[in-house]
Amino acid sequence: MANSVAQLLILLIALLHLYFLVLEMFLWRTRARRLFGMTAEKAEATAQLAQNQGLYNGFLAAGLLWAVFSRLDFAPRATFFLACVAIAGIFGAATVTRKIFFVQGLPAVVALLLLWIGAR
Repeated sequence: MANSVAQLLILLIALLHLYFLVLEMFLWRTRARRLFGMTAEKAEATAQLAQNQGLYNGFLAAGLLWAVFSRLDFAPRATFFLACVAIAGIFGAATVTRKIFFVQGLPAVVALLLLWIGAR
């Protein structure tokens, strides 16, 4: 049961990171600018950095999807990519805003716990 819930949560986290990819790579000057309260100038100045960040979020999403849909034992891959997401969320909370932990880090930590409970 915990494994199924963990897989569902992992899929949701992957979708969240795909949303981050789109937001940072393609909607930075429009939707993301409004969402983060940036001026047009700041959005323009940081657009290339955001695109790079979006690409990394895409890699995290791809890794999580690979873990869930792989026919091999998904737990080791899921653990690695969830740990990456959790660390990114913790770092973002420490350096930018605590909100990042609740949006990114906490779901990954919960998924890790569920994954480990299911693996027992």
